[in-house]
Amino acid sequence: MSMEFGNLAAVAAADGVISAAEVLELRRLGWADGTMDPEEAEGLFTANDACTQPTPEWCDFFVEALSNFIVRTVDPKGYVDDEMADELISRIDRDGRVGTMAELELLVQVCEVALNVPEQLKAYVLKQVEDAVLNGEGLTRHGALDPGGINTAECTLLRRLIFAPASDRPAAVSRREAEMLFRIKDHTLYDVNAPEWEKLFVQGVANYLFAFGGNAPLSTVRAAELEAFMGSEGAGIGGFLGKMLTSKPDFSGAFASLLDLGPHAPEGDAEAEEAGQLSPDESAWLTDLLDADEELDPMEKALLAWIADETGEVFGVKV
Repeated sequence: MSMEFGNLAAVAAADGVISAAEVLELRRLGWADGTMDPEEAEGLFTANDACTQPTPEWCDFFVEALSNFIVRTVDPKGYVDDEMADELISRIDRDGRVGTMAELELLVQVCEVALNVPEQLKAYVLKQVEDAVLNGEGLTRHGALDPGGINTAECTLLRRLIFAPASDRPAAVSRREAEMLFRIKDHTLYDVNAPEWEKLFVQGVANYLFAFGGNAPLSTVRAAELEAFMGSEGAGIGGFLGKMLTSKPDFSGAFASLLDLGPHAPEGDAEAEEAGQLSPDESAWLTDLLDADEELDPMEKALLAWIADETGEVFGVKV
C-alpha cells in the first residue's frame, strides 16, 4: 500500500468528512490502476468507519473499489470464494450489523457484479437488506431508508438484490426471497407504503411461483476447474475443438466432468409450460403463508388476483 493512500485515508476521515476533492485524490494515489491490495482495502474500511457524513462521491468510490477487489482479486475472476466471503462478513459485521449505507450498498453491489457468491454470503446479504428495509435510516444511492413503511428507495434496494446475478436464483426469485417479501409485507401492512411496493410484492412472489430461469451459475470450484483446463498448455479451446473435428473424442477421460457444466435444461417451451403451473409443493407453501393470519389482507388479494388473471386459476381451481 502506498504511504500516500494510507495517510490520505486517515486525514480524510479525521474530521468525519471525505470531500469530493479527497475522493479524487484517493482515486489518483490509491487506485490509479484500478487494483487494490488487502491493506488498501482495509484502509478504505477504516476511513469509512470514521466517516460520519458520507458523500455520494465517497459512497460510489468505496463501493466501486471494494466490489472490484472482492470479485476480481481471487481466481476465477468474477467469483467470490469462501475465504473472501467470510472476510467480508467479518469486516462488516464487527458490531453485529451493517454500520453504514456504503457497506449496505457494497453488499448489494457484490451480488450484482459477481457471477456467484458462497451460500453464507447470500444468506447474510439477504438478512442485512431485510433488516435495513424494516429498521434502517440514512441515505442510499437511490434515496433514504425509512423505518416506517416501505418507500421507493427500499423497493429499489429489494428489487436490485432479488434479481442480482449472484442472488439465490439468478434472474428470478427464490423461495427464501419470496418468504422475505411476505415477512416485510406482514411487518408493514398498516404503514404508509410506496405505490410500487404492492407491485414488487406481487411480481416477486409470482416470479417465484411461475417463472423459470436457466441453469444455476457454476460454483466457484467448478469455474476454477474449467478455467484451469482452458488455460493449461496443450488444452486450449482451439486445439480441443480441432481434435473433435478430426477424430471421435473419448469423453471418459480426466476432463470428462469439465465438459458437463450441469444438467441439460429441458426444451424452453416445456420448461415454460411446467413453470406456469403451481406444483403441489408450491400450492402447499402458498396456502401456509396465506393461512398464517387466518384472513386475506389486501396485498395477498392482489397476489391471488394476479394469479387468476394470468393463469385462469383461482388458486388451484380452474375458472
